[in-house]
Amino acid sequence: MNNKTKILVYCAIAVVINVVVGTLVSATKIPLLFLDTVGTILIAAKFGMFYGILTGASTNLLMGVTSGPTAIPFAFVNVAIAIVVALISRKDFTYKKAIIAGLILAFVAPMIGAPIRLVLFGGFTGSGTDLVIIALKSAGKEMLTSVYWGAVAGNLVDKLISCLLVAWLLKKPEINKALSVN
Repeated sequence: MNNKTKILVYCAIAVVINVVVGTLVSATKIPLLFLDTVGTILIAAKFGMFYGILTGASTNLLMGVTSGPTAIPFAFVNVAIAIVVALISRKDFTYKKAIIAGLILAFVAPMIGAPIRLVLFGGFTGSGTDLVIIALKSAGKEMLTSVYWGAVAGNLVDKLISCLLVAWLLKKPEINKALSVN
């Protein structure tokens, strides 16, 4: 099997990780935690932007088939995640880079996702982030502002944990060996 084929297999596995882990975490209703982009972050950090984008977009297409078409527009969020991680992680995804990526993603992902969330769901999706949105809306904030800052709160926790988890995984020799393409 050539290197490109191996990487595509890893991308497919990462899509499954995104969907399965994201679904399991969502079912637990843990506030502000999703872990539905760990596979995208892993592939973007290890193999670069193209494969990260492929993984992220494919995740949302698969989720569109398995859980409904409203998941598809969120592919733009997953694409942005892949781009940010790939640009930051060049050569190595250290803990410092993971923290930087997580912080950037906490603000960038909601810039794309909040308007989608607002149009498709009126701002509420049934996640723990809804509590933050309700609190902000009750405090007199506009709905778009409430949805954006609510999503930032969720993404701050989720993207930092997701990026640090990937950095930790990539430090493991057995993981690096398993993801070897040479």
